[in-house]
Amino acid sequence: MSARRVVVIGAGPAGLAAASAAVKAGAEVTLLDEGERVGGQFWRHHPQLTDPHLQHQTARFRMLQDELAGARVVSSATVWRIDPGAPLRVHALVGPADAAQRRGETISADALVIATGAHDRVLPVPGWTLPGVTSAGAAQALAKRDAVPLGAHTVVAGAGPFLLPVAQSIGRVGGEVVEIVEAATAATILRGWGRRPWELTSAAGKAGELASYLGSLLAHRTPYRFGSAVTRIHGGSSVEAVTVQRIDADWRPIDGTARTVPCDSVALGHGFTPRLEAAIQAGCEIGSDRFVRVGSQQDTSVRGVYAAGEITGIGGADAALAEGAVAGLAAAGVAPADLRYRDPLAARRRMRAFAARLQTHRIGSGWTGWLDAETIVCRCESVRKGALDEYGDGSSRALRLSTRAGLGPCQGRTCGRSVEDILGAQVGYDRRPVLGSVRIGELAAARPDREG
Repeated sequence: MSARRVVVIGAGPAGLAAASAAVKAGAEVTLLDEGERVGGQFWRHHPQLTDPHLQHQTARFRMLQDELAGARVVSSATVWRIDPGAPLRVHALVGPADAAQRRGETISADALVIATGAHDRVLPVPGWTLPGVTSAGAAQALAKRDAVPLGAHTVVAGAGPFLLPVAQSIGRVGGEVVEIVEAATAATILRGWGRRPWELTSAAGKAGELASYLGSLLAHRTPYRFGSAVTRIHGGSSVEAVTVQRIDADWRPIDGTARTVPCDSVALGHGFTPRLEAAIQAGCEIGSDRFVRVGSQQDTSVRGVYAAGEITGIGGADAALAEGAVAGLAAAGVAPADLRYRDPLAARRRMRAFAARLQTHRIGSGWTGWLDAETIVCRCESVRKGALDEYGDGSSRALRLSTRAGLGPCQGRTCGRSVEDILGAQVGYDRRPVLGSVRIGELAAARPDREG
């Protein structure tokens, strides 16, 4: 019997774990990733430039890399189409995204693992288009990959524990974090993370990470402001200061609490949004919580298609590693009763308690109160909030055509959910199966160059 052919999309923790498990189970594996190097956001580091203290779980990363010796790894690969069926077909363009000519490939498979991860969600703020403002993930990537701080004096703001490693990364490469501004109150965090603390004992590694982050804050004397948000960014040609304001439980700005904090850069991170495009195009069912629905073996609603990592729920690298291993074994055809599932299934159970606590930092509906009519919401098409307010109650198609919100290069990945929050209705940006930009010439030249 010939080996099962497995394609894995995404080479972050979930994708690497899936590819490794499938290879060890005897499958013929092709791993596709749009990055130049495997590792995703979690292992986005440079071997020579990155401070070793910023490289978490390095031994696990190296082990996974070694285990990929039996797989075909294709970097700088943009998947632009998925054809479900028997066999599954994955169409990709290989080469730098801005290259004039990329090589087209069509890969047939018996099973597909989608591990496309998530990207930062950044809420619009008046002034957020100024030079010096980035997502928290971009600021961390700049530090980890290139050993460069975002600026000399940075405010890190948003919600969730991810703000801590971002601040540590900036400090490690010589930048000063002026403040960390967290939307949740201290009491909310204590209630959320302190509830049934024994459930977190199995995630002891997270406690070590937390101690490292807190130690870094103490060493740099970095203030941590709870129950607050950056509600305006000031500057002429670049960032000069921010307004930090207290917010209530629903994230509405509280009058009379605004203060100005001088800085030259801002890293914003308000949680994460799953990258659902590949799963949608494959036909996978998406739940009301906007994550891919999976079964006990990470199987989706589409036969032969599995999903792992942040597209099934935001849970961190350890959860992604566990889910990826389960998905890889299942994609390789390993029977559910096989003992090889035991360890990753146990790890998946342990990390679900940690993932559930992340809801402590969920976004409140009142954040739109810090916007004004001139605030740009859709950066690609320069659509201001005032244009959305004037739109009224029409169809989502009419919204896009009349305002052009979400019709730019990012196709609503950045602004889609913010537009929906402002309108108070779903528009469906994150359910559009646009995987990546394809030139007309590349589309015309597309052909099944590689089969098998």
